[in-house]
Amino acid sequence: MKNLIILTFLLRSFFLSAQSETDIQLAQHYFLNGEFEKATSYYEKLYISQSSKVYFTRYLECLMQIKDYKTAEKTIKKQISQNKTDMEIQVILGQFYEDIDTPQKSIKVYDNLLESFANDPGEIINLYQLFVGKRKFDLAKKVLDKGKKNASYYPFNLQYADLYSLTGNNRLMLVEYIDYLLIQPTMLETIQNAISSRIDLSKSDGKDYLIFKEILLQKIQADNSNFIYSEILIWLFVQNKNFSSAFTQVVALDKRMQGDGYRVLDLGNICLENKSYDIARNCFNYLISLGSDNQYYIEAQKLLLNSRFIELTTNRAYNQNEIDATLVDYSSVLARLGKTKFTIGILNEQAHILAFYADRASEAMLILQDAILVQSLTDIQRAQLKMQLADIEVLKGDIWEASLLYMQIDKDFKFEAIGDEAKYKNARIFYFDGEFDFAQSQLNILKESTSKIIANDAMNLSVSITENFGLDSNYSAMTWFSSAELLIEQHKYLDAFTLFDSIQLNYPLHSLADDILYRKAKAMEMQGKWTESCMLYEDIIKFYSTDIFAD
Repeated sequence: MKNLIILTFLLRSFFLSAQSETDIQLAQHYFLNGEFEKATSYYEKLYISQSSKVYFTRYLECLMQIKDYKTAEKTIKKQISQNKTDMEIQVILGQFYEDIDTPQKSIKVYDNLLESFANDPGEIINLYQLFVGKRKFDLAKKVLDKGKKNASYYPFNLQYADLYSLTGNNRLMLVEYIDYLLIQPTMLETIQNAISSRIDLSKSDGKDYLIFKEILLQKIQADNSNFIYSEILIWLFVQNKNFSSAFTQVVALDKRMQGDGYRVLDLGNICLENKSYDIARNCFNYLISLGSDNQYYIEAQKLLLNSRFIELTTNRAYNQNEIDATLVDYSSVLARLGKTKFTIGILNEQAHILAFYADRASEAMLILQDAILVQSLTDIQRAQLKMQLADIEVLKGDIWEASLLYMQIDKDFKFEAIGDEAKYKNARIFYFDGEFDFAQSQLNILKESTSKIIANDAMNLSVSITENFGLDSNYSAMTWFSSAELLIEQHKYLDAFTLFDSIQLNYPLHSLADDILYRKAKAMEMQGKWTESCMLYEDIIKFYSTDIFAD
């Protein structure tokens, strides 16, 4: 008998559950199809059986659609009586009265809410958000004003800032954010993110930028002892890429705080990333001026040189005076820091500039050969020096000396990125010398390299060989082309271009035509001739739109 009762109960529960699931599906079906009369009956049944907010909301929406306002009002009031602390339902009642054009009742509901809510910050913020969600900004402000008065221990600055942003008053929004930082300075980054997501600070003549700058300067003048204002002003200048003003401010702040220069270091790195090299060097020189006891002294020296190296090798717009000034800086820093495993990177950069920009390859090689003998170097550091040495051998024309060095690195680092780089460069040696079959065999191996850059470079060179090798009877065109590429590596641009032109003259219909334009464009980039480079790229797009280089 007991088992029968249990079985009956389980069967009944299963039947009710299945029936409820069917009602939900039908209710959703009719609602989504706009058949609100039918949907209403099902949602009413679901709401009666389990008066959850989900079914209440959908049932109420159906009642409003069929204009059964009397039932809708009764339903809302019933929901309020069952959930007396849920302010959202009371806001819904107020909105309901607005929707059926009975504003006096609506005002009464809202007034009761404003009078009755507790002085708990969480409850205040909740009601504020409910009014904001309904875009009732006046009521939202009244909530905050009362909360600020009755719960004065809690800062509502973020809510005020949010409200002012929504109502388009960016000046007051910014004031609230800044005032909040006086209370919670650790929230600086969060506030910066909030501000930058809401207003555009990139234009120096932009309205919001000028307002923000004015507010901060007024704050600093009124209270120069509070460093947070200067912190934000520096950040503002950085957003605007006004790095010169940022540098002035950050140095002044560092001196006032008797700091160690970490803010200046951060700004210097930001300037490097944004290619503002002069200001970056100002930052690093300031840190160096703090003396050798400063913890950033050596790092600043390295970054100072690195900024010159990047500018020289990236912009390509330089003259002999700039090269000489750069090399003087390298010599000066190395004289102070010496040749150690910690300055190997500096020595490598110095050698690169001497060989590839100052036309002093022999001097560069002596520096590298001397550096390789420095004690306590890691194997990777020695390999990096050998790689640079091999690159300079290529520059000088001793390609087989370079090949020996590349093979050493490849052998010692078979399963590392530097080994793959050496194998690729060695494959190019054979390519330059016209040994296309052997070069291709090495490139095929490198297509599986873990280094995406090396794999892509190997793939590109391999495709070039496959597409163009053997298309003329005596392979002359491809041999000339690879020789021209070697000349480019050796910075013999005029000789390379002459060879390229010979290919086009003797083999006018050869498939290398787009390759030649592409290599010429790259050679122009290497010389900093950006306009000429762009014109060549445009020719590729214009005349070879279906070939691989067009992409």
